[in-house]
Amino acid sequence: MTNVDEAIGRALTSEGVRTVFGVVGSGNFHVTNALVAGGARYVAARHEGGAATMADAYARMSGEVGVVTVHQGPGLTNMITGLAEAAKSRTPLLVLAGEVTSPLSNFWVDQAALAHAVGALSWRVTSAETAVAEAVAAYRLALRERRAVLLNLPLDVQGHEAGEADAGPVEPLGAPEDTPPLSADLGSFERLAEVLAAAERPVFVAGRGARRARRELELLGERAGALLATSAVARGLFKGNPWDLDVSGGFATPLAAELIRDADLIVGWGCALNMWTMRHGALISPSATVVQVDLDASALGAHRSVSFGVVGEVAGCATAVTELMPDRRGGYRSDELAARIAAGRRWQDVAYDDESGGGRIDPRTLTIRLDELLPAERIVSVDSGNFMGYPAMFLDVPDEHGFCFTQSFQSIGLGLATAIGAALARPDRLPVAALGDGGALMGIAELETVVRLGLPMVVVVYDDEGYGAEVHHFHGAPHDTVTFPPVDLAAIGRGFGCAAVTVRAPADLDSVREWLDGPRDLPLLVHAKVTRERGSWWLEEAFKGH
Repeated sequence: MTNVDEAIGRALTSEGVRTVFGVVGSGNFHVTNALVAGGARYVAARHEGGAATMADAYARMSGEVGVVTVHQGPGLTNMITGLAEAAKSRTPLLVLAGEVTSPLSNFWVDQAALAHAVGALSWRVTSAETAVAEAVAAYRLALRERRAVLLNLPLDVQGHEAGEADAGPVEPLGAPEDTPPLSADLGSFERLAEVLAAAERPVFVAGRGARRARRELELLGERAGALLATSAVARGLFKGNPWDLDVSGGFATPLAAELIRDADLIVGWGCALNMWTMRHGALISPSATVVQVDLDASALGAHRSVSFGVVGEVAGCATAVTELMPDRRGGYRSDELAARIAAGRRWQDVAYDDESGGGRIDPRTLTIRLDELLPAERIVSVDSGNFMGYPAMFLDVPDEHGFCFTQSFQSIGLGLATAIGAALARPDRLPVAALGDGGALMGIAELETVVRLGLPMVVVVYDDEGYGAEVHHFHGAPHDTVTFPPVDLAAIGRGFGCAAVTVRAPADLDSVREWLDGPRDLPLLVHAKVTRERGSWWLEEAFKGH
C-alpha cells in the first residue's frame, strides 16, 4: 500500500507537474520526495517567499501550473507575499502545505484563513480515502481557473495508507480547452465591429489575457486601422509590428502617450485598463469610446467605467469581430504616422541630458549600454522600486515571453526569485534580473540558488543607497528612515560565487562584455552606483494615486 503523501505526489506528476519549487521541512518531506520520484524536477529555494515567486514566474513563462511545497505554519507564513502576488495576478499556482489540526501545536495557524486573506483559494485533504481525488481537483482548479490554490495536507492524514481506489493512476481530465467558449451574446461582437468601423483613431491595448492572441489582434487591427499597445505585463506582444507603440501607461514613451490620448476608441483586450495602464485615466480622451474584452465578466469595468464590455476569450472574440468588419484599412494608420512611430517608439529614441558623474552613472545611460551589450534573446525580470522603469523600458525584449513582471502587489524583493523562475521556464534565453538595492538585499539569499543551479544570469542592481520611491515622494521630510550607508554588493556577490563588477561610469561596463565573451560559467552581478538626484518619470505618475 501507498501512503497518502506518496500517492498525492505520484498523482500530481501523472497530471503533468514537471517542476516543483519549495523549502522542505518535516511536514512536506515525503510528498516532495514523491513528486521527485514521479519525475518532477525539484528546485530548492532558500526562503519560502522566494519559492512562491519562482513558481509564479515559472508559470507565467511556461504556461504550466506553478507548484510550491512548504512546511506547515511558518513555511506557509513565509511565502504569503509571494502567494498574494500570484493571487492578484491570476497565476495558476498550487501550494502544497503540511498542516497541523490542533490549535495546541506551536505550528498551528488558520492556514485556510491566511490563503483567503490574500485572495487565494483553500482546499484541504479530508481523508485517506479521498486524498488523491482532492489533490487532483485542487490542481485542476488552479489550471482551469487560473487561480492560486492552497492545498492543506494534514499531518494526521498524510501518513495513512491511501484508499485503494485512489492510490493508483488518476485519469486526467486533459488540458484546458485551447479556445474557451465565446460570449453567448453575438450582439456584443456586432456592436464592437460597428464602433471599430466608425472609429477614426482606434487603439488596442492588450494585456496578459491576450498573450496568446497576437495573430488575431493584428488581423483585426489591420482591418480596423488600429494602433497596438500593451500593458506592462504583456510587453513584447507586438514586437516587430510597425504599428506597435510598446507599453501604455506610466512607462509609455511621449509619442505613445500622445497617440493613445488622441484615440477616439480604446479597446482593452484581456487588460484591466487600471490606473497604471491608463495613467489614472489621463490617457483616455473624455470623448473616447472605451471597450473592454475579457474572459472574466467581473473584470469588465472593474477599474474604470467602459462604454460596454465583451465577455469571451480574446483570440476568439477578435476573430469573430474581424469576420463582421468591413475591410476598410486606413483608420489611425498613415505613412506619416508610421515614420513617426519608427523614429520614436523606443525610449532609446528620446533625447535626455546624461547626468553621469561624481562616481555615479545615469540609470538611462547604464541601461541603454546594457541593452546594446546583452544578446537579443533575453528574458528580463524586474523588481519594484524607483528604478524599475529603466530596465522595464530601456531593455528591449524579443517577444511577450521575454519580460516577467511580478508587480500586481507592488512588493519589493521579488525580482531575483522572479528571474530564477523565468530562467528555468526559458533556458534558451539569457536571464537578466534588474533589482534596486533595497529589493536586492531583501531577496539576496536566492543568489545562492542562482549559483547552485548554474544559471548564466546577469543580475543588475541599481543602487541609490535607499528606498528611492519614498525619498523622491516625501519632499522636504527627513529621509533617515529610508536611506542607508553604502554596501559593497559586488563583494557580496563574489561571496555567493558570482562574478561581479562595480559600475560608476560607462567605461566600467567593459567588464560585462568580457563576461559575455567568456564561458558564462558563473552568474554576473553588476553593482551599479546610479545617480539619485531625482525620481524617475514614471514615479511622478504612480504617486498621483497615493
